Amino acid sequence: MATKRTSKDEVATVVLPDAPAATPADVAVPTESVTFTVALPVQVHETPEDEAALTIHDVAINPEYLATEAPTTTTIQLVAEDVATLPPAEEEPVIPALPEPDDVYARRGRRLPEVAPAPEPATALTPERLIHTPKRKRKPAPEGLLQRLLYDVTFSLVNVGDSYRVRERKALDARIGKPFEGGTRFVAVLTRKGGVGKTTISTLLGMALADVREDRVIAIDANPDRGTLAERIVKTTRATVRDVVTRAKSLTTFTEFQTLVSRDVTRLDVLASDTDPTVAEAFDEDDYNVVADMAEKFYSLVVTDCGTGMLHSAMKATLQRVDSIVVVCGGSVDESRLASETLTWLESNGYEELVKNAVVALNTATQGTNLVKLEEIEAHFQSRVRDIIRIPYDPALATGSLIRFNEIRPLTRAAARELAAEVVDGLPASRTA
Repeated sequence: MATKRTSKDEVATVVLPDAPAATPADVAVPTESVTFTVALPVQVHETPEDEAALTIHDVAINPEYLATEAPTTTTIQLVAEDVATLPPAEEEPVIPALPEPDDVYARRGRRLPEVAPAPEPATALTPERLIHTPKRKRKPAPEGLLQRLLYDVTFSLVNVGDSYRVRERKALDARIGKPFEGGTRFVAVLTRKGGVGKTTISTLLGMALADVREDRVIAIDANPDRGTLAERIVKTTRATVRDVVTRAKSLTTFTEFQTLVSRDVTRLDVLASDTDPTVAEAFDEDDYNVVADMAEKFYSLVVTDCGTGMLHSAMKATLQRVDSIVVVCGGSVDESRLASETLTWLESNGYEELVKNAVVALNTATQGTNLVKLEEIEAHFQSRVRDIIRIPYDPALATGSLIRFNEIRPLTRAAARELAAEVVDGLPASRTA
């Protein structure tokens, strides 16, 4: 193979002879040639970057380009009338000096209170004034099995609130514990028929009130005859309403008055009725007024267990002071009629407002309750009074002996609490003394 290269057309010619075959020596072998034309790229010489940077172009410098003009001067004439007059400088305001830090702030940065011009009494040191209350109060721990478990497992980070039953209980407690302003509230429990559980209802009502409320609650047995209200709790004294009447002038403090009453574990104070059978004079209007005046000094709520005689003078004094009444109704036909007649007597004697605001306690522990349509009795009284509460049968109440509020059935205790809440709802929150 032969290669030929020229500088003009850059063409290479290659001649490829065929490979000789094994032939005899006397045979002539023809030869052939093949010509290829290949166009090769033209090589262009590029100047390296370092050489191009040092290349000096042949450009002539014009000497006239470097010549500069001579400096010139411009004259400006100022006229006095055209010159603006600046306003006179204002005097800087005098900034008063700041008070000394020791006169205003304490070491911890809190502002010191103002000192009273006159000496303050000891009563001025109230908890609201002395105890620092944080701006952000921590939400209390929830009540309820699952709610408290979630609260403890998450290390107090997740607080979903109380359970439904706990919220209902707290809402009922808030109703029962409504604060009063402006004097004592009187509630009378009455009926025209004995044996329907009037004393039992009075005891349950007083216990439900005293168990929740933060103020003092007393139940007074104002039965002119032999009352049994004090026998429903553990008696701690033999004193009666007669002792209060005879010693009224010497009773000046609550400690002295407390020696004449018996206190239950629910904090209910009970003042027993006169039990002496030899007493010639019964508990009358004047006696009740003396006892009520003493109770008004030391108690915020008075529950009066009245007798069955609506025409007795003690009943008259009771109704003149009362703010609300509870009419006890049994679960029989005659008991429901007598309870309705009690409302009629009150309406006919000028106590229409008391009847409208009254609450009927339907005691289902009496005989014949299972045979009577209690719904019809409730429907009748709903048209006449504000509300009616059904008290269920409880063996602990049927015996007529001691009543332990925490040992009665939960359903009975819930009914007593609902009765207390309804009674408090009907009492005025504030009034003039």
